[in-house]
Amino acid sequence: MASATPTPASAGGLTAAEPDDGVLTHRQIVTILIGLMMGMFLAALDQTIVATSIRTIADQLHGLSAQAWVTTAYLITSTIVTPLYGKLSDMYGRKQFFLLAITLFTIGSLLCSFATSIGMLSAFRAVQGLGAGGLFSLSLAIIGDIVSPRERAKYQGYFLAVFGTSSVLGPVIGGFFAGQSSILGITGWRWVFLVNVPIAMAALVVVTRTLHLKKQERRESRVDWWGAVALSVALVPLLIVAEQGREWGWASGRSIATYVIGVGGIIAFLLIERVMKEEALIPLRLFAIRTVGVSSIASVFIGMGMFGGLAALPLYLQIVKGASPTQAGLLLLPLTLGIMFGSILSGQLISRTGRYRRYPIIGTALLTGAMFAFHYVGADTALPITMAIMVFFGVGLGFNFQPLTLAVQNAVSPRDIGVATSSATFTRQIGGTLGTAVFLSILFSTAGDKIGSAYQTAATTPDFQQAAASATGPTKTFLGQLQSGSMGGSLSDTSFLSTLNPTIAHPFLVGFSGAMQTVFLVATFILACSFLVVLFLPHVELRGGSPSSERASEVNAAAAAVAADQKREQDASDADAARVTEPATGLSSDPATEPATEHQEAHERQHEPTHVLVPAGGVQVDDPTAFADQAGLEPTNGHTPARGRHEATLDELHSLAADRPDAALTPGDTEPGRHRAGPGELV
Repeated sequence: MASATPTPASAGGLTAAEPDDGVLTHRQIVTILIGLMMGMFLAALDQTIVATSIRTIADQLHGLSAQAWVTTAYLITSTIVTPLYGKLSDMYGRKQFFLLAITLFTIGSLLCSFATSIGMLSAFRAVQGLGAGGLFSLSLAIIGDIVSPRERAKYQGYFLAVFGTSSVLGPVIGGFFAGQSSILGITGWRWVFLVNVPIAMAALVVVTRTLHLKKQERRESRVDWWGAVALSVALVPLLIVAEQGREWGWASGRSIATYVIGVGGIIAFLLIERVMKEEALIPLRLFAIRTVGVSSIASVFIGMGMFGGLAALPLYLQIVKGASPTQAGLLLLPLTLGIMFGSILSGQLISRTGRYRRYPIIGTALLTGAMFAFHYVGADTALPITMAIMVFFGVGLGFNFQPLTLAVQNAVSPRDIGVATSSATFTRQIGGTLGTAVFLSILFSTAGDKIGSAYQTAATTPDFQQAAASATGPTKTFLGQLQSGSMGGSLSDTSFLSTLNPTIAHPFLVGFSGAMQTVFLVATFILACSFLVVLFLPHVELRGGSPSSERASEVNAAAAAVAADQKREQDASDADAARVTEPATGLSSDPATEPATEHQEAHERQHEPTHVLVPAGGVQVDDPTAFADQAGLEPTNGHTPARGRHEATLDELHSLAADRPDAALTPGDTEPGRHRAGPGELV
């Protein structure tokens, strides 16, 4: 019998093709990491450069008290677009959106260098945020795609090297630029943003050449633009009132209006996400997973405490301790080392044991304790004590960064790795955005009263009275402003502190550090809430395979199943073709043209019923074998005739009918040749 050549199996778009297990070698992973690290270095370097130079920038733009907008605008846009990057990259692939993020970040950096006011700088930082939202989330999503949760810790050292390098280089570079009056005819602080441009161009080249990802199946889905709009309506008013509430009045008409708009945006966002279901910007079903829900709530609290604390520390070092931007950056090195140590230690232990739950619990406990210790740091606290607290704070952050993201990625299916990672980043940025706005608002709303109280206390001391009596120049001018109660200008530009008599300046530092202590105390309460939340974090066994390999296994298994089904259908079709008989005569086609194989005959012997020769009168022949022998029928391939089919010519069959009048040949095909007699053929 002729056999058909199998065709590629396909069902629902699946094709039985060359299997691909989706597992990358160490060399392939490192090659991809090169591109990811370039993008992350770009964003991480910018954060450290701006953080340590913002005081100089704000002083020159006459807006220190409004400098929170520079950070807040950046966080607003990066927060809003983060889930968009995750959703779109899940649908269309990650590389093109990673390149788009780098491009937008470059454009924003270039625009920032042309800012002439704190408001303009904030607007251009918002453009930067449009790119930054993709740099972090997509880097984490890509590494989550290609490396299994258990093995991911082995590669996180590369990312930590990026953060460590940027943490060291950023303050030095930012301090150098901020400290120069001009470089090549351009104001020094503008190079803080211009330096991103050549780095970004290099990143674009490197990412294009090295980031080679396996093409994933395109997932047709609607983009949740209405959800993005509703999220913007929710976030922007609430952040505005967090920044401006102290000036408007927290119970003023404008503040209440922003509350209403923000809450309305939140309700609209939740309703839209519920209607969009799987196509939602942030699918609400993810938060029904206990690990994702607990991690998200904890990330909001940690983000608030972390960004709030980190926004205040550089100001403390520069304003209270008199450090230059470069020195302030280097003084933050213990914090960076703590983050690196905590991340490496927790990552290696997670890789060996597969258990991650204990590290966020330990980390949030360290964060809470360290933040409470910062509450006791004042103007006269020795720097080594402050730097020691930074180490513990950094270790606490390191114990939370990787484990919480890892827990979320491990808890969802591979197809949701992008949106889940962006959701984890989104919740942390939500907390950071709120924390920065709220805590800096608390700082500058309480600083005036704290400074005034400090001067009232200092005015009774002999040293201060003597210094005030002999004051001249800027010191005398400042004392005049102090007596008139006009402290607003001193909080917009603190550069005058370096020109004051140290005795006269000291109460200002005491009052400013007192306002920071209030910030640290509020942040302690927030971080204590995060500690309570992570106690509910469940442990889920870490998967041994990467999402890309799991997706490849699913595709290969489906293709193999389709191929197996097709082969079974083909085998059944071949078997039916071998047993096809003529409907009129019940006689099969010529065996000379369709030779039966031994395998087919064995199959027939096993599965076909025993056939008997039935006389015309309806009386069963007692001995079918003897009847066949009498007719001269020969068994097929020597098989016992009692099992059914026998071969004979038409003449032999007619002779049989003549010799046995009680048997008759069924009328049918009289074509010459040998035919097989089957059930009912001799009746």
